Amino acid sequence: MSKNPIDFLFNPASVAVVGASPEAGKLSGIIMESIKKGGFKGSIFPVNPKYDSINGLKCYPAISAIESEVHLAVFAVPARPAVGLLKEAVGKIKCAIIISGGFGEINEAGKSFEKDLKDIVRRFGIRVVGPNCLGVFDTSSGLDTFFIPHERLKRPPKGPLSIISQSGSFAVTAMDEMAREGIGVARIVSYGNRVDVNESDCLEFLADDPATGVVALYLESIEDGRRFIEAAKRCTAKKPVLAVKVGKMDAGASAALSHTGAMTGRYEVYRAAFKKSGVTEVSGYEELIEGCRALSLQRPSRGNRVMIITDGGGMGVNIADAASAAGLVVQPLDESIREELSGSFPPFFVASNPMDLTGSVTDELYAEALEKAMSKDFYDLAIVAALWGPPGLTDGLVQLLSEKSAMSGKPVVVCSPGGSFARERDALFKKWGIPVYTTPEATVRAASVLTRIGSTRETQPDNG
Repeated sequence: MSKNPIDFLFNPASVAVVGASPEAGKLSGIIMESIKKGGFKGSIFPVNPKYDSINGLKCYPAISAIESEVHLAVFAVPARPAVGLLKEAVGKIKCAIIISGGFGEINEAGKSFEKDLKDIVRRFGIRVVGPNCLGVFDTSSGLDTFFIPHERLKRPPKGPLSIISQSGSFAVTAMDEMAREGIGVARIVSYGNRVDVNESDCLEFLADDPATGVVALYLESIEDGRRFIEAAKRCTAKKPVLAVKVGKMDAGASAALSHTGAMTGRYEVYRAAFKKSGVTEVSGYEELIEGCRALSLQRPSRGNRVMIITDGGGMGVNIADAASAAGLVVQPLDESIREELSGSFPPFFVASNPMDLTGSVTDELYAEALEKAMSKDFYDLAIVAALWGPPGLTDGLVQLLSEKSAMSGKPVVVCSPGGSFARERDALFKKWGIPVYTTPEATVRAASVLTRIGSTRETQPDNG
């Protein structure tokens, strides 16, 4: 298949929507609306021989009738006509996204249509995303080909995270979650059945993409293992890459086959490929979201030695258990740190690891504990469990924690359980660049991602 650049998928100057319709609720109409609402600045060309105009835009009977150059065509028509229409568009368009299902994931007829698409790609070198996909959401160009209305799927703000997903449902669920939490996104690609553009193509593009700082992968299968390792190595040398691999077990593998027609292969092979390429594998959706939130705000950790500071002893013990189970090292508080704290801490504070500052804590005492514990080379990251009940705690705590984290050059993640009062402070943590979680387990998973990313990047061989 052609290895031409896929830049036109992300930065097209013009987009044609094949099968465009003015009818409310039709997928093609929603795609048109998504492109407009996304702030796309290029030209939009509706294509459908039934209409002269759609929503104030001139409608063309075929792509060949468009006078201008077309960088990208989005096909929102059934499988059988999609094949013929793509072939007719060869030479007129640079890239295509085929939204339609009904291909290799369905039956033998669908597999035949998919084979025809692959033949067109091979013969003419056109780059194709899909079929059976949502396409591209891009906050840099404003391109949004997702056919789910904005009132049902919120779009996240601009930020450093890019998501590559074989599954459309995974992509939109993550997208909605990112929007709810205000986590910024650069690009999201849902590539479906993968007749052409695949995870390796996307990794190669994102490796050099200045808008992307973190990459998250959802994989059912990998088409070319050797190429994936090379592309992933190149990308992980420049930025963190997280991956969720599904279809590990027999039931999941069968589901993947019926979903996108993907043959998943042995899980052990994928695990080895991730390790060799520097990709950090996460256990599932929750850990991926938690890790992305942490990486969007904090730097990876240089090691796995964790300092736990709390104002509730039981919460500290819970976090310590979860941290140890996750492979983090909860080593005892060094005597030199204990001595430094003894002059200002009351005797009933528990100066150990976990460190319990009790209900008598204040913003300043929290900050002093964090500063002194992280100032030397005893710990690599800190988990602060802030229970908001003590009267000595104010909103000023968040800024102090952020400043002490920056001073130490080490990441801090916060566990802030509780109801409405605690949740109202979540925006403060985001403002000051600190990832916050509501449970000890979620906090530890995020901390574990930061340590594994840091460890992977420290030990990854030079890729030239």
